[in-house]
Amino acid sequence: MALEEVASFVNAGSCEITASETEDKDWMNNWKQYFKPFVVDDLLIKPTWEEIPEGMEGKKLIQIDPGMAFGTGKHETTQLCIAGIRKYVKPGDNVLDVGTGSGILSIIGLKLGAHHAMATDIDPNAIRATDENFAINAVAGQAEVQQVNILDQDEAYRFYEKNNGKRYDVVVANILADVIIPLSGIVTPLLKEDGIFITSGIINTMEEAVKEAMLANNFEILEINHMKDWVSITAKPKR
Repeated sequence: MALEEVASFVNAGSCEITASETEDKDWMNNWKQYFKPFVVDDLLIKPTWEEIPEGMEGKKLIQIDPGMAFGTGKHETTQLCIAGIRKYVKPGDNVLDVGTGSGILSIIGLKLGAHHAMATDIDPNAIRATDENFAINAVAGQAEVQQVNILDQDEAYRFYEKNNGKRYDVVVANILADVIIPLSGIVTPLLKEDGIFITSGIINTMEEAVKEAMLANNFEILEINHMKDWVSITAKPKR
């Protein structure tokens, strides 16, 4: 037995193997008890299964059920993106939300004045959740979601063609540094002349690498913001 071989070299204890049964729980849904309504400035973000808290009726309401996708709005990376959207999205803007997760950033962009939001993700669970959240928040007429990997050259080209070469006022990407770095090399054709690129999901140890990629891909960095261990970098292409 393998454990007996290990025991001949080190103290492996009794080498006894035991088995036990775990209590049968609905692990897929138990997390919901920890997702409660919360406020970000004038936005009230709440799960679909919770009531509006007393005294919060005047807030802009965002209702979210992330399902199996990422995006309740509470994570620092999302909070950083919300701040960026609030600052840079103007009334009438078109927003591209890359790696949308639950669709929360697209919805917030629309609630803060954007005219239209295009959400993309590679995960079918995210596409499903985003579609449902668009309907719940009554923004389906101003938003759409497409399953596409923007980093894949062929898929990106088809996406560009399918949307008639549309360019966006704001592109927001709350993903990971390892995705944002290559994305910074291909996102410029999707941005309007004075378009803004808002990124987050960057752990602080990757901040310099993302900055270097942005500068190497002819971006001007407008601002860098931090929240705990996370970083948001906002930039625009040099034309």
